[in-house]
Amino acid sequence: MKIAKGMLVALTLGAVSFSALSAELLTKEAYNDHKDQYVKVGTITTSGETAPSDAKEELSKKADELGGQFYVVTSADTENKIHGTADVYKKK
Repeated sequence: MKIAKGMLVALTLGAVSFSALSAELLTKEAYNDHKDQYVKVGTITTSGETAPSDAKEELSKKADELGGQFYVVTSADTENKIHGTADVYKKK
């Protein structure tokens, strides 16, 4: 019984922790207000997305793959399909 309860708690915490690890969108203003707290780890792009939420999800996923905690959108275009570019950062 203790083992089953422990596994349930571990799975629940794992699910919560996994969602908490996704890179977050950071506004340019928020970045500029505290830019000395971040180090750039790369640049990412997305294209061919049909909804802003899909583009945001794709950018977050790519930022995670680079080891970033945050991303700041530097350009976006919505001609036919969504294209976006973002810089990826993590805290120093």
